Amino acid sequence: MSQPDQGAGSIEDRLGELRRDIDAVDRQIVELLNRRASLAQHVGEVKKLVDAPVYRPEREAQIFAKLDTINTGPLPSAGIVAVYREIISACRELERRMRVAYLGPAGTFSEQALLKHFGSSVDPIPCGSIDEVFRSTESGTADFGVVPVENSSEGAVNRSLDLLLQTTLPICGEVSIAVRHNLMSRSGALDGVTRVCAHPQALAQCQNWLDRNQPGLERVPVSSNAEGARLASVESHTAAIASDVAAARYGLQIVTPGIQDDPHNRTRFAVIGRYVCAPSGLDQTSLILSVPDRAGAVHALIEPLARHGVSMKRFESRPARQGDWEYYFYIDLIGHQDDPPVAAALSELRANAAFCKVIGSYPRAA
Repeated sequence: MSQPDQGAGSIEDRLGELRRDIDAVDRQIVELLNRRASLAQHVGEVKKLVDAPVYRPEREAQIFAKLDTINTGPLPSAGIVAVYREIISACRELERRMRVAYLGPAGTFSEQALLKHFGSSVDPIPCGSIDEVFRSTESGTADFGVVPVENSSEGAVNRSLDLLLQTTLPICGEVSIAVRHNLMSRSGALDGVTRVCAHPQALAQCQNWLDRNQPGLERVPVSSNAEGARLASVESHTAAIASDVAAARYGLQIVTPGIQDDPHNRTRFAVIGRYVCAPSGLDQTSLILSVPDRAGAVHALIEPLARHGVSMKRFESRPARQGDWEYYFYIDLIGHQDDPPVAAALSELRANAAFCKVIGSYPRAA
């Protein structure tokens, strides 16, 4: 007769003890979460007395920064922030469920950016174009909008830049997400597939891979990667380039994962709305400038930045379509427009520029 495995029994006893400890901690966590939610409800009641906004991005940025400083591990700070973003989103919903417009349909990288920034306790409003995101937010159909502004491989999203010039809405936040493009089809193979559909930016970001590996596929630009995935889900001759989320949502199989030419490909999104952010301590300011068409005008315009110790994070030119100057310059500065060095530099910029529009000061993306 074989002897009982005492080692196995002691391991099960130890695991049982650890699981009971975890259960006890879970009870404490749920109690503390509900206590936090109750406090958030009280905050909401006080806000109603002065008609204060539900969403304050600078306050949330301060919470996330503080979590990083008090975290001693073993959980990474990024994981804790991800959990807390959902906690804050759920607590925010106790005051009011917000509506957020984004470039749809469901399954786009814009939707991923929305969820990363606001959490899942919001009502997403998918829009057919970047123009519609702006219109929905300007009209009040949506409380906020999320629009792509820059890709690390392909540069600026020009339509967003044009609309930021025209709109009265400020930027009140930014989101940066890693962009991983997958080639997908209904069957998980390319038998009978003659074309691939994706947003023009995605096609450009995968151009070299497609040239090397699938030069025979017709490349068809569509309004979004998710729209390409939708088409692939109903057309056996169509493949798509889209995210893992889009593949799952539209019932597609991934043929080849990660086909983007740049493995570090990222897209930056701006959050637009009516809210004007106060300083958070980790901010940036975006502005649009233009200068008269004369030698040295650009250097003279930005010289105050160096003199006041203000760093530029981004400098992008865009052809002007009207007026007496040739280019608009889209500039991101480190710091809030109310910070004394930034305020002093902006005062001089306004005096020297042919056109100057501050389109927002807001917390920088992590």
